[in-house]
Parts: sequence; C-alpha cells; structure tokens
Amino acid sequence: MKGKYHVVVQNNRLRYEFDIKRNITIIRGDSATGKTTLYTMIALAARRGDSSGVEVRCEKKCRTLEELDWKLVLPTLQDYIIFLDEDNLFLKTDEFARMARESDNYFVIITREDLVNLPYSVEEIYGIHSSGKYHDMKREYNEFYHIYGNEEISEEVKPDGVLVEDSNSGYDFFRKVCGDLHIKCESAGGKSKIRDALKKMEQKSVLVIADGASIGPEMNELSQYMKVYPDTKCYLPESFEWMILKSGLIDGKEIQNILQHPQDFIESQEYFSWERFFTSILIQYTEKTYLKYHKRSLNQVYLHDKMKQAILDVMEKITFEQ
Repeated sequence: MKGKYHVVVQNNRLRYEFDIKRNITIIRGDSATGKTTLYTMIALAARRGDSSGVEVRCEKKCRTLEELDWKLVLPTLQDYIIFLDEDNLFLKTDEFARMARESDNYFVIITREDLVNLPYSVEEIYGIHSSGKYHDMKREYNEFYHIYGNEEISEEVKPDGVLVEDSNSGYDFFRKVCGDLHIKCESAGGKSKIRDALKKMEQKSVLVIADGASIGPEMNELSQYMKVYPDTKCYLPESFEWMILKSGLIDGKEIQNILQHPQDFIESQEYFSWERFFTSILIQYTEKTYLKYHKRSLNQVYLHDKMKQAILDVMEKITFEQ
C-alpha cells in the first residue's frame, strides 16, 4: 500500500479530519483529548454501518482490530487503514511487529507509550486538538498536529560535539567533517543507545543526527532530555541517504519528484521504513557511476569539497566551524 489518504470521521456532534501517508501513524496525548473517541467511532461504523450514526469517508477502508481475534483477522486484510488502541496488549509484542511488517495496510496506533518494536517516523507522531471550526453548528472539529519535528532547531546551531545515530556511511561522513574542524564526533551505535551516549558527551552544545524516518520510539525520551539540556539539538532528516538525494548531486526530475511526494512511490509492504527506500533509490541511481553508494562504508568521493558542502547545505540553520 502506498499513497496519501484523507480521512473524515464524523457524527452529529464530532468531526475528525486528517491525512495518513505512512504505514505507521502514532496518535498520543493525555486522557480526554479525543483519542479513544475517534477509535470508538471507527469501530462502531465498521460494526454497524449506517445505523451507527457515524460516517467514515476515505478512499481506503477503515476499521479497527480487537484483542480477541487480531491474529486471525490481520492476515486477511489488504489495503486497509487499521486503527489500534493502546488497550490492545498485542501492540507491544514481537509477533504483531512481524505481522505488521508483512502487511499491506496502514496502521494508526493510539497510544501514550513508546512502541520500541516498531520503527516509525518522528513526523508521524500526532496529538489531537479541537479547532472550534464547526462551533456554530454545535459540532466539535478535531484535527491532528505534529508533536515533534525539526522545530527544535529554531535558530542557528554551531555544535561543539556531534552524536550520530549509527556507525555506517553517515557516521563516516560526519566524522570526517567534524575531524577537519576539531569537533568531537561519536557514534551512538543505534537509535536506542542515543540517550546513554549523550550522557557521555562532555561538550556543552551537542547536535544529535538521527534518521527521522525511524526515530519515533525514542523521541519522547530525547525530548525530555533536551528540556533538561537545552543546548542539545536534534537534526532529523529522513536518513543520510535522503540528504544526499536532497543535495542535488544526482540529477534527474524523477529524483526530485520522489523527494516531493515520497508517499506515492514507497510501497509499505516492501519498505517498512522510509529510510530503507531512500537507501535503495540512492544505490540504484548511483550503481554504475563514480558516486556509487555503499551503506556500510562511505565512498570517498562524497568527501570532496564541493560534494561535501552540497550535502551540508541541506542542513538548514546548522553550521560546522572551528
């Protein structure tokens, strides 16, 4: 399943309206924010149809899954937007994570907890608020808003230290950039280890560079850390491979079209996380060129001055200097 889908869920009192564009969307927030009500309305509509008093409008079918029979039902579904509530204990299981990876559906998960067994994007973690748009009609209008994102970087950042999520080509690149400027650069060794690695960094101003496409489960913890240490900032591109594609080093209108509308090209059953798609595209488009890309170790051509600067220019409001 791929593409972006507009969803409207409403009855005579409430209206929810939002877009879904990735295989995993997280809705979180405190009690009484409308999360459970949304889930209940969709479940009611799927169970009772028109007699439910709930209207669900979407190009794709929407439904819920229940604790009792989810393992039997999920394999039979294709091209659905499936809503799941945090009361379903199976959400935290490796079995559900595996079945979700193999599924050709989108999942909207309503939870206040971090689901570490699922890679989801920082851009697809939402809260719900009421805009009052339909106040005169006595209908409460609810819409999604981003909880996280790169809004943490609101002014120019000049880091004293850099912490990179992994130890592959992205780390090779930033280690060289930082080494030339005598800026400390470390690898966290994985997204789940970022918090512990940050505690070991002695620099005052630290920039964390991580794949935004899959960092979602760690964002709550990182956000809390940044409140205590406000000089720590996060730069969260989709992936390092996305940065290279975004830099313009690889010509072609198709690349630009993909970057502008990735949801129209990324088949969720094949690429559970967008970072894998961008890696695949970069490898494909550079295969027989001097820019040939390797995930494990960086092609040194990307460290030539003009190419290095083109990649760094993608990082708005971030400056590397001695």
